[in-house]
Amino acid sequence: MQKLAVLQSLWSFEGLSHPPCPPTLEARLDLIGAVGFDGAGTLWIERNEARQVAQLAGERGLRLEGLALPHSVDALKPALDWGTAFGLDQLNVQPDIRTASVAEAVQVLEGWRRLADEVDFPVRIETHRGRLTNDLLFSLALLDACPWLALTVDLSHCVVGGEIGLPVSAEIDARITRILANAEGFHGRVATSEQVQAEIGFAQHAPWVAQFATWWQRGFSAWRARSAADATLSFLCELGAPPYAITGADGRDLSDRWADSLTLKDLARQLWAASGDAR
Repeated sequence: MQKLAVLQSLWSFEGLSHPPCPPTLEARLDLIGAVGFDGAGTLWIERNEARQVAQLAGERGLRLEGLALPHSVDALKPALDWGTAFGLDQLNVQPDIRTASVAEAVQVLEGWRRLADEVDFPVRIETHRGRLTNDLLFSLALLDACPWLALTVDLSHCVVGGEIGLPVSAEIDARITRILANAEGFHGRVATSEQVQAEIGFAQHAPWVAQFATWWQRGFSAWRARSAADATLSFLCELGAPPYAITGADGRDLSDRWADSLTLKDLARQLWAASGDAR
C-alpha cells in the first residue's frame, strides 16, 4: 500500500518563541515522534553532525531526510557517502549553483544523477530560490532537458519567487502542474506572492492555504498514479526560523510556529486521504 511519510524539519525548532521549546536534539526528536510525525529533516553538510542525528533518529524509529548544498558535481560525494555509512532515507539537494545556462545546469544534474545511481536511497533536487532551480521558468526548462529529474517540490519558492498572485491564471496553474509531475517529495510551507512563509492561521492568508492545498492534493494524486503500490511519498513540514518566520517589534514570531507545523501535518494527511489510491 502506498504511504505518506510526514516529516518535521529540525530547523523549525530554532528560536521558537512559543512552547514547547525542547533544548536538545534528543528532546526534539522525542517530541517529533511523540506527536505523530514519521521522521525529521536535517542538515547533511557536516559528517559528525550527520552521524549523530542519524543514530538518534534510528534509535527512535524515525525516517530521516538530509539536506545537502553542493556547489559542484564532486561536492555531492561526501553527503552520499555519509548517507550510505550512517543510514539515510532520502537526500534533498539544494544546488548551490547559479547559472542562466540550461546546458551548464544539465551537465551538473547529469553528474549528480550518475553519483546518485551508486547509492540505495533516493536523491532529489529541490525547487528553491537562489539555487539552480531559482524560478519556475528555469525549472521548467531543466525538466524539458532532463525529464527524468526527481524533484523535491517546495511551491513556496515558486510562488514568491515568481510573484504569483491570486487568482492563479490557467497558464501559471499549468506550469505548476508540470512541476508536480516530477515531484518525488514535498516541502510544506504556504507562501503569498510577496512573502515566502505566511502565517497559516491568519484569516487573510486562508485563500493561499486553500490554493496550496489544491496543488498538494493534485501532486499527491499524480504521484500515486505513477508510483509503485508499496512506495512512500514524503512531506516535510518546513516552517523556518526568522527571517522566514515574520516577527513583530519584539523579535518574536507573529504566530505559533510549532502549532502551525502540527496543522500542516494534519492537513497533509487529510489531503493524502482525499487524493485516492491509484492502485
